[in-house]
Amino acid sequence: MATHGPRFSRRTLLVTGGTAAVSLTVGGLAGMALGGNGRDADMRPSQPVGAFDIGRVSRLWSPTPLHETTGPQSFAFDDVRQQVYALQLVQGGLRLPGEDEPVDAGTRKRAGDMCVTRYSRSGEQFGHMYLRGFGHGISLGVEPEDGEVWLWVESRAHPKTGYGRSVARVRFRDGSVLDSDDRSVAHHRPAPPDSTRVHPALDLTTGRVLVSYLDGDDEHRYSVHRMRDVLAGDRAPLRDFPVPTALEGETFQGCALHGNYVYHFTGNAYTKSSGKNPRAVGGNTFVSAIDLKTGYIAGRTLVTVDPDLSFREPEGIAVRIAPDPLLCVGFSVKSTDRRNLALYGFELRPQAR
Repeated sequence: MATHGPRFSRRTLLVTGGTAAVSLTVGGLAGMALGGNGRDADMRPSQPVGAFDIGRVSRLWSPTPLHETTGPQSFAFDDVRQQVYALQLVQGGLRLPGEDEPVDAGTRKRAGDMCVTRYSRSGEQFGHMYLRGFGHGISLGVEPEDGEVWLWVESRAHPKTGYGRSVARVRFRDGSVLDSDDRSVAHHRPAPPDSTRVHPALDLTTGRVLVSYLDGDDEHRYSVHRMRDVLAGDRAPLRDFPVPTALEGETFQGCALHGNYVYHFTGNAYTKSSGKNPRAVGGNTFVSAIDLKTGYIAGRTLVTVDPDLSFREPEGIAVRIAPDPLLCVGFSVKSTDRRNLALYGFELRPQAR
C-alpha cells in the first residue's frame, strides 16, 4: 500500500468533546503529531481509547441469535426507540421472493446479499429485512426520522467481491426484500469514484457520516462528511486521511465515529494453542482510536472480555448515545447450528463525562 500523510480539508469541523460542542478549524494542522512516531505512535495496549475506558465494561447481550444462521457483520443503535439493528450475510439454501430456486451461501456472499435484524434493547427479535446486492456489511448507520428508521449501508456490491462501492440510505421495512438496483434506491459516492469496499457509519450527535474505503491504490482510508452533504451529492469531505500504517495487516472488523475520534476495530477468532491467535494470550482483538484532528493513533486497547467463549470472533463496533454513552463491540459466537451476536459496552472515562 502507498503511504501518505493525513489530508485535511479547509472546512470547519464541528465535533463534540465531553458534553460541549467545539468548532475546530482543521486546515493547517498537517504538521501536528501525537508524539512518538506519528502515525506509528505508541501501541501499548494499556492506553485509553479516545473518550472511552475499556476497563469499564458491561455485557449488554449474552450470545443472541440473528434472523439468519450466519454470523453478524455489524450493528448500530436507534437510541430514540431503544432498538438495535444488526447486519449479516444471507444464509445458503434460502429462496427469497423473485428467485427461481434456493441460492447457495457462496453466491449470496459474492452478490452482497444481506439480512437486517431488528431487536429490542434487551435483544428480543421483532423484525427483519433483506437487502440484495448491497454489500458485506462491515459497518452500518441507523437514522431515526419522523417516525421512520433509515439505514445507511454500503450498496452496489462489486460482482466479484460482494463488497459495496457506494452508500445508500434506505427505509427499514419489516419483512421486505429490497434490491440494490431498485429504482427507489439512491446511491451516493462520497468516496472517490475508483474506491472499493465502501462502508458508512454515523455520528448522529454531530450529523456526520464516516466512510471507510479503499482508494484506487488499495490504501485503506477514512473520510468524514456531513450527512446532508452526502445526500445532496457533495463529495467534498470535512476530513480525509489514511488508516495509520501501524494498523495495516490487521483484520478490519468495523468502524465507528464519535466526537473527535474514529474507532477502528480489528482482530480474528481464537485459534488452537498451536496457532497464531490462541486464547491463552488474550486474542488479538483491538480497538484503536484515531484522532480526527491529526489522523494519528490516540489510544489502543486489547479487548479481552469473555475470554472463555468457545468461539469469539470480533464483528462490529458502534456507539450508543442513550441513556448513557457506550462504545460497544460485538462478537460472533458459535452454537450448534448457527452463529450468535454477543455485545459489550465500554463506558466513558470519568474525565470525559
